[in-house]
Amino acid sequence: QVQLVESGGGLVQAGGSLRLSCAASGSTERINAITWYRQGPGKQREWVASISTAGIANYLDSVKGRFTITRDNAKNMVYLQMNSLKPEDTAVYLCKANVMNGPRWDEYWGQGTQVTVSP
Repeated sequence: QVQLVESGGGLVQAGGSLRLSCAASGSTERINAITWYRQGPGKQREWVASISTAGIANYLDSVKGRFTITRDNAKNMVYLQMNSLKPEDTAVYLCKANVMNGPRWDEYWGQGTQVTVSP
């Protein structure tokens, strides 16, 4: 079992910055990639960024150059630094871990943290 807890959300003006954190606990040695998703009001859940155990990162085109995902394996933490925020970035941000449990991959989700960007 793996537990994920997000934090760092809040209200910020357009152009501002926030750093989201995703803290993992439990069987963290089994965690592979960790991914940030977001779900805006009335929208479908959207993939934002992911990072492998080796630190290879990938981003949604609309956040490239503004968001940075990093990972501290020693602390079991993943961060999402969000700069130059726009109102359209408003969403609940969730992290997801892909975990190897024996012969299969499982997914674990956090509860999410709200990010609101005002014009």
